[in-house]
Amino acid sequence: MQSPVLASVAATGFTVAFLHAAIPTHWLPFVLVARARSWSRVKTLAVTSLAGIGHVALTTLLGLGIAWLGFQIDERAGRAFPWIAGTFLLGFALFYFWRQWTGGGICHHHAPGSHHHADEHCREDHEHSHWQEELHDSPLVSSRAGDWTAISGLFVMLTFSPCEGFLPFYLSAVQFGWRGFIVLSLILAVATLGAMTLFTWLALIGFERFRIKAFERREAGLLGVVFLVLAVLVVALQHDH
Repeated sequence: MQSPVLASVAATGFTVAFLHAAIPTHWLPFVLVARARSWSRVKTLAVTSLAGIGHVALTTLLGLGIAWLGFQIDERAGRAFPWIAGTFLLGFALFYFWRQWTGGGICHHHAPGSHHHADEHCREDHEHSHWQEELHDSPLVSSRAGDWTAISGLFVMLTFSPCEGFLPFYLSAVQFGWRGFIVLSLILAVATLGAMTLFTWLALIGFERFRIKAFERREAGLLGVVFLVLAVLVVALQHDH
């Protein structure tokens, strides 16, 4: 049973990571900065990939801490661990349901040096991205700042805002040991980098209107459903021990 369950967790994790990275906050800033600075497509995709690697690296590092803590609890709790992990996952589910219900959604990245408030943008529901306005007074597009300032700003913006929606997956894979951690980390990297480069490229060739706004508005609620399912799967694993 464990292999099919790990495959289910992995497939769900890939879907969440890919759709999370497909949200405009993960690729539209790179497109807008590239256009303002007249970057080539190759350079834009390279900068996007670099920032994506930082984003994945920090998320994986946090996941490592979650996995290690989970291993320690699993060693001490024994058969009770699935119920502990399931309770935590249920808590995540309820939190995201609450975020969706209150209209808070998932708060994402904001341009360094801009003078806008994160809470204001997290609650916006416009069809068009706020990034054009937010980048207007940012050093990312300022002619007084060099390309390296823009590149480092984009890197910091994405790296220090890890994929919070993926982190609980590491807890759900604790019972698979380090194999589960490695599988999830590889899936996170492939899905995130794949989605970021794909949607950046699509925007560069003229398909920037494809922004999956419906998912962006409902991301918190969908994550709540995902973690509710994961909680059930983790508890179901106890019957194998």
